Amino acid sequence: MQSAANTEWGNQSIITEFIFLGFENIQELQVLLFLVFLVIYLVTVTGNMLIIALVMADQHLHTPMYFFLGNLACLETCYTSTILPRLLASLLTEDRTISVTGCITQMYFFGSLAAAECYLLAAMSYDRYLAICKPLHYATFMTRRFCLQLTAGSWISAFLAISIIVSFVSQLTFCGPNEIDHFFCEITPVVKLSCSDTNMVEFVAFLFASVFTLPPFLLTIISYVFIIATILRITSITGKQKAFSTCSCHLVVVTIFYGTLMIVFVLPKNNTLRDLNKLFSVFYTVLTPMVNPLIYSLRNKDVKQAMKKYASMFLAFPRIHTMRANPFRITPS
Repeated sequence: MQSAANTEWGNQSIITEFIFLGFENIQELQVLLFLVFLVIYLVTVTGNMLIIALVMADQHLHTPMYFFLGNLACLETCYTSTILPRLLASLLTEDRTISVTGCITQMYFFGSLAAAECYLLAAMSYDRYLAICKPLHYATFMTRRFCLQLTAGSWISAFLAISIIVSFVSQLTFCGPNEIDHFFCEITPVVKLSCSDTNMVEFVAFLFASVFTLPPFLLTIISYVFIIATILRITSITGKQKAFSTCSCHLVVVTIFYGTLMIVFVLPKNNTLRDLNKLFSVFYTVLTPMVNPLIYSLRNKDVKQAMKKYASMFLAFPRIHTMRANPFRITPS
């Protein structure tokens, strides 16, 4: 399939559209893939919006840990919405084209949200470190202002940094093949299609990728080394279980996110492993945002209690409304 939207530039044609190859090697499963990704998207958005609503509504969840969790849920909703709607449209209509401008826009929001998530997860690790290792100093350090600074710093620094990378990418000329061997606009396969000199872009991308993955990853690892060491020093089994339960959800989320992210970037970018690369990309771009609210709602006692509380209120509302509408109803003896 060739793009019809090319304009002549000298002896070469400047490409104005890209074509996602996506999952074209399994054409017979396109309808099934559409249904699977649609269910994943609906569950992801519903689950994360529920977490946000609970954190905002329930007074017991107005703590630093759940403030970060609410931000993570908001980020995950935006994160998955940059990829899945376009993927669903291509599976449904079989139109896999995307304009260069649209591709760069998707790349910007995806990269910004992924970078913000790395630092937000690190902030959550630091919060758990203070809660378990420095409980007497927790209220002093983890103030409302400090939480806002950590969160705002994660979002703002990520969006500013990725804007620099995207500005370099937008200056590239695309005049060769226009097929992206992926299901979304990731920077590596897009830059490979450029007929310009990409050395500077690749260096800047590598530099910022290192800054936004290694420091937060190391901070997360160090935090959990101290957390585990502190938990092991607790003498009572009940105390150990209580301490570990406060950070187990976050530890599972961090493991899934960084585990799949590392596999994707460590795997060789050759034709043999490209399908495996796409599979693991699905894990950290699509499945992780869906799994996060499930982990926190199923394993977190406070979130489960808040869900039960508001579910019971919601179920009781029709009965209260009926009683008010008919206060003189005679019940059979």
